[in-house]
Amino acid sequence: MASAAAWEGPTAAELKAAGAEAIPGGVRVKGWVIQSHKGPILNAASLQRFEDELQTTHLPEMVFGESFLSLEHTQTGIKFYFNALDALKAWKKEALPPVEVPAAAKWKFRSKPSDQTQASLDGCSTLCWEDTDDRIDLVALSAKEPILFYDEVILYEDELADNGISFLTVRVRVMPTGWFLLLRFWLRVDGVLMRLRDTRLHCSFGNNDGAKPLVLRECCWREATFASLSAKGYPSDSAAYADPNIIAQRLPIVMQKTQKLKIPN
Repeated sequence: MASAAAWEGPTAAELKAAGAEAIPGGVRVKGWVIQSHKGPILNAASLQRFEDELQTTHLPEMVFGESFLSLEHTQTGIKFYFNALDALKAWKKEALPPVEVPAAAKWKFRSKPSDQTQASLDGCSTLCWEDTDDRIDLVALSAKEPILFYDEVILYEDELADNGISFLTVRVRVMPTGWFLLLRFWLRVDGVLMRLRDTRLHCSFGNNDGAKPLVLRECCWREATFASLSAKGYPSDSAAYADPNIIAQRLPIVMQKTQKLKIPN
């Protein structure tokens, strides 16, 4: 997926050729309204509101509570909405046990969402999905075509008291043929483990009239301990695992599935 730094925005000709329209913070194309917003880190009052609603004081050190990515299909009312509060609610609901971390730092972030894996972070918990043998065609998505809209939004981040990194980001790329989205949760607890949860969503505009969009969702969870990677001959130094894009293939898959969005008649 292209980086935000490399994207300079679409030309008027590209928008016109795709039947698209630029709107504040996004684009309107093929019946979809796609918008993003990047807000500041929560201030004290907003942080208190989050803590009250989540019933916990253990939040990531940087929560971008006003940031979001929204994709709405106007004809069907289907909406994907990604934001920090819903993501943290999903963490609370999953209620995973805390990750064992170096003893000196355990007091700092025990039971925080930043050292948990994240589930149900698809921005669409009220929608209905069914398993499918279809797959997102990543090769086709790599084909060069105009980018009508691109953005990457950080929802939260935590450096785990200098014992690693945890973040949740969502990024989207909109082309004349469809849109592609990656929601990524990445956790690295230095010397202990790494977890990567990727959810990819793809909507192909195809040749239909847009009345019933085709949306696929692929979830892939990977996890490995530093000890298991070292036993396979990989480096044990945390510096070798700074970029999840580079080391993802080294992490064994613990869950993978593809689903298709069911559209009501």
